[in-house]
Amino acid sequence: MDKRLEEVDFLNYIYKNAEMGIVGINNIITKVKDEEFEELLNNQKNEYKNICREAENILKKYGKQNEEIGAMAKVSSMVMTEMSMLKDDSVNNIAKMMIEGTNKGIIEITEKINAYDNTDAEIVVLANKLKNTEEKNIEELKKYL
Repeated sequence: MDKRLEEVDFLNYIYKNAEMGIVGINNIITKVKDEEFEELLNNQKNEYKNICREAENILKKYGKQNEEIGAMAKVSSMVMTEMSMLKDDSVNNIAKMMIEGTNKGIIEITEKINAYDNTDAEIVVLANKLKNTEEKNIEELKKYL
């Protein structure tokens, strides 16, 4: 793959991964009854928004725009969340769902980082920022299990 295309593809992946975090939080936040937990989720959502903005800014340097996640992925996330919350809408269950989704994101971004040949250090820094953010988010969510 052309180096420039690889970098744009990686940036779009970072954007979509962070966007999926925003989508996941948006799917559940209106159902959260615990104010402290809701504040935590809003803070995490803001971190994901910052990563999306950083990815957009780097993409602009490449003369590209971000690619958003598809409607099917958004709908699928919403349906899975709704089904899980019908059974159990406790903070414990919500934290568990968020940890599971975030863990998937950590695995995927780690694979991408390892596969990328590190040509553009700015992209690697952003990818690691996303990974570290997700790891921190899991640690914060664990206290609600």
